[in-house]
Amino acid sequence: MNRTLYTVLFYLGLPLVAIRLWLRSRKAPAYAKRIGERFSYAMPALQPGGIWVHAVSVGESIAAAPMIRALLQRYPQLPITVTCMTPTGSERIHAMFADEPRIQHCYLPYDLPCAAARFLDRVQPKLAVIMETELWPNHIHQCAKRGIPVALANGRLSERSAKGYGRFSKLTAPMLAEMSLFAVQTDAEAQRFRELGARAETVEVTGSIKFDLTIDPQLLQRAADLRGQWQALERPVWIAASTHEGEDEVVLNAHRRLLANHPDALLILVPRHPERFNSVFELCQREGFATVRRSGGAHVEAGTSVLLGDTMGELLFLYALADSAFVGGSLVPNGGHNLLEPAALAKPVISGPHLFNFLDIAAQLRSAGALVEVDDAEGLAVEVQRLFELPRDAQRMADAGLSVMRRNQGALQRLLDGLGRLIK
Repeated sequence: MNRTLYTVLFYLGLPLVAIRLWLRSRKAPAYAKRIGERFSYAMPALQPGGIWVHAVSVGESIAAAPMIRALLQRYPQLPITVTCMTPTGSERIHAMFADEPRIQHCYLPYDLPCAAARFLDRVQPKLAVIMETELWPNHIHQCAKRGIPVALANGRLSERSAKGYGRFSKLTAPMLAEMSLFAVQTDAEAQRFRELGARAETVEVTGSIKFDLTIDPQLLQRAADLRGQWQALERPVWIAASTHEGEDEVVLNAHRRLLANHPDALLILVPRHPERFNSVFELCQREGFATVRRSGGAHVEAGTSVLLGDTMGELLFLYALADSAFVGGSLVPNGGHNLLEPAALAKPVISGPHLFNFLDIAAQLRSAGALVEVDDAEGLAVEVQRLFELPRDAQRMADAGLSVMRRNQGALQRLLDGLGRLIK
């Protein structure tokens, strides 16, 4: 498949795109709004001539935030346009940069030549920066036509994804060859990009900027203060974060097993997608757990068994409230989520076996003794209980996680240096 055939198929598939938006809007009404932006119509006022950063959704937006703040400092004369594809990503971008007038935001239009051209004619960026692996052939080609350098930041490419790209080499190889920089996380990913068609001189191993996560020094103190208000300083508290459909039942099963030996245990349950907040709350109630919602501001009392983390932008704070952390998207074949956020907060980390999106990070944490992997509810309950009852083990895991974080820092600086060469 070449880019022309890809484009024709994309146009033919627009009715399916519309149906998908409609289906998603039934659970998340925001998907029915701002449709024009997805075709580069009815866009907000955008100052041209700056840097364009694309982060597909919430996770990429959070990962991009340190880079964006550094770019604001390095280039005080340039506006930065941040795009995403999802309403939750849009909300997170607005929340993170509400006080920064040089940050402007809209959805990234669909990868149609006319929509991509209108978008770039409007924004006229000096540099395009794409987070992780969100590569769109027509957007990249339109940048190349205009002489706009395109960089992949914090790039990652699993073996499975590389095989998928390889099946469409007539489409992907020319696209990769048009890009100016691949700042990737590992040597293995660098080799995959080269084999798929990236020019060797454009590929650099910079590491993962997720290791450069900075923690507000007051965060842990605020969490301790809140646990004090709950009268839960001595109470065993664990968190299951970024859970996906099919995982919540496993987590609640594990919590039920924990309660048999630790009846005062508190679970903080944080679904990954906000459209699932209501259904997970109903699940907790059906399963007989005394549950309160974080969004309602209800006080956690002695009889509360589950706190549902149904707010946006608070995940680090919710991690800080817990003694140990299970990171979801890993008991189901989703590939896992960011294991470094709890590690940076000195929390022992637990996950399921499906970590193909974070193989290198998981391997480093596992080798250091900072990560434990489980397969089911029984294994999860056993590990959480062990960490409750053996605080020295928990502390060793926490210290090991912090050591891995410190050993890998510096990726953000290497990435910024590469982007600086492109801007010049």
